[in-house]
Amino acid sequence: MRVSALGKKGRVSGLMKSLGEMPPEERKSFGQAVNALKDEIGAALQEKHEALSRAALSEKLAAEREDVTLPVRLGPLAQGRIHPVSQVIDEITEIFGDMGFAIAEGPDIETDFNNFTALNIPPEHPARQDHDTFYFSPDENGERAVLRTHTSPVQIRTMLAEEPPLRIIAPGRVYRSDSDQTHTPMFHQVEGLVIDEETHLGHLKWVLEEFCKAFFEVDSVKMRFRASHFPFTEPSMEVDIGYAKVGDEIRIGEGDQWLEILGCGMVHPNVLRNVNIDPERYQGFAFGVGIDRLAMLKYGMPDLRAFFSADLRWLKHYGFSALNVPTLAGGLSS
Repeated sequence: MRVSALGKKGRVSGLMKSLGEMPPEERKSFGQAVNALKDEIGAALQEKHEALSRAALSEKLAAEREDVTLPVRLGPLAQGRIHPVSQVIDEITEIFGDMGFAIAEGPDIETDFNNFTALNIPPEHPARQDHDTFYFSPDENGERAVLRTHTSPVQIRTMLAEEPPLRIIAPGRVYRSDSDQTHTPMFHQVEGLVIDEETHLGHLKWVLEEFCKAFFEVDSVKMRFRASHFPFTEPSMEVDIGYAKVGDEIRIGEGDQWLEILGCGMVHPNVLRNVNIDPERYQGFAFGVGIDRLAMLKYGMPDLRAFFSADLRWLKHYGFSALNVPTLAGGLSS
């Protein structure tokens, strides 16, 4: 009705268009009359519109009901969840912080020197190949930046920037061209480094044993150190931890089965020379462990790919309360 009366082709608009054909002495009075009619119709339409709106609202209120007896919905503080990776990083930080380790960080995009050369990794090493590593396009000097394949470049940056003694851990994201049930192109590692004049393999063994006992919250662990090879450590070892499988549960510190969890060793003298530290005076140890693997092992998560699937149901099941801050005094996972 509004359009038929007041629209461009409406009846009132037609009357206004006829003003041009009228004699000047009639035009003024006729225009005033048409404007008054237009205002009257507009007021009537507005009144009817408000009446219809009130009627629609009354009908809606009569049809809808809110059950005030329902319990109040939980807020984001109660419903929100901390990702297991973030929680485990906090647990690791709490343990090594208690041992006197500082936290060091570095960029995800690294130079070839920090990621490979300074770590005594030769040019022909498989880790440098394109099928294992994500490279960027060459710069004007022909050098290619790389998505770091481990957090060891943080150790290099720290040794270049600070004087020994050093005691750090470096948690963070790392990238490798691999994807299956236990490997993803992006995952998380934590690496540790100690450099001073007296540290030795006995100290390394104690640190790893104390870490495993605190992290898995057991009174004792069985650990097996096997000879291995890493370009950046000499001697190098892979570490197995004893466990028992009861049903679908893995119990650390029990049984006679072995599970590989990390790699470690004494820092290679060439690495120290590459960062201007005298290997005749200083020595140290380093270790590295996958944070995602630790989370899977401790909290019983079978598939690494689910960590990055953004499935809210998975996060609600495996995630942690925002107020569940890990502490050694209160229990890491309490």
